[in-house]
Amino acid sequence: MQQLKVIDSNLTMTDTGHTQVGHTFKSNGTWDTNSHQIVEEIDKPKLHLEFVNQELSNADAHSIVTWASSTFGDGLVMSTSFGIQAAVMLHLVTQIIPDIPVIWVDTGYLPSETYRFADELTKRLNLNLKVYQSPLSPARMETLYGKLWDQNDLDSLNLYDKLRKVEPMQRALKELNATAWLAGIRRDQTNHRKTLRLVDVQAERYKIHPILTWNARDIYQYLTAHDLPYHPYFDLGYVTVGDWHSSRPLMADDENERNTRFNGLKQECGLHLPLTPEEAQSLDASSL
Repeated sequence: MQQLKVIDSNLTMTDTGHTQVGHTFKSNGTWDTNSHQIVEEIDKPKLHLEFVNQELSNADAHSIVTWASSTFGDGLVMSTSFGIQAAVMLHLVTQIIPDIPVIWVDTGYLPSETYRFADELTKRLNLNLKVYQSPLSPARMETLYGKLWDQNDLDSLNLYDKLRKVEPMQRALKELNATAWLAGIRRDQTNHRKTLRLVDVQAERYKIHPILTWNARDIYQYLTAHDLPYHPYFDLGYVTVGDWHSSRPLMADDENERNTRFNGLKQECGLHLPLTPEEAQSLDASSL
């Protein structure tokens, strides 16, 4: 097992290896609960989360990333959506860990400007980019389920997110042998994110949020100080951007910036929400 550097005697290694029953995603787009696969639980350092969060409570973002690198070593990855302010986390992390795997879940429905923005940042920051997509093509998904984003109900949006975002992300984490995941989410973005800690656990992996306490001013100051670009949609009035069909500019009567996503029906796409045990089993073992 990989030896990881720890920073305190409260951080110890744990050795696991039990098996789980998984479910397979069938060719017709349904979950096959009769299919069994062996899923090995990941090995990861065992952290005393209360202690770690207390120790890091006054640390700046740079120090938190440095701690994560020292603690998790090659098991550390980061994610990006190449959204409005994506350059902040990409620059912050790669200045400390230049070759860190950067997971990008490409839904197949992103605006053309997002693809160009991703290409620009990948070249500028020399990103070790790992692109993951749903094995269900957009055309195939629409044939089987219709335009899920246009059905204006929460169940359809949740299924869309599970197919196009959550499953590819879980597959990426598994294939990259990730034990910890750096994410650039902030407390001021959604109600769920207000409840998060700097270091948490999601689906058996540690989740580290270096800029959790930042606000819009902090983001602007970092972008300016390092001459980093916003996503092109920022100039069109967008404060957050995802898929072309589920994002719009901010309006004067919007109470929250997340109202501009998912027709205002939901705040989260599912990537940063804890999975139920059943979902975790299915996604961990899925192969479309």
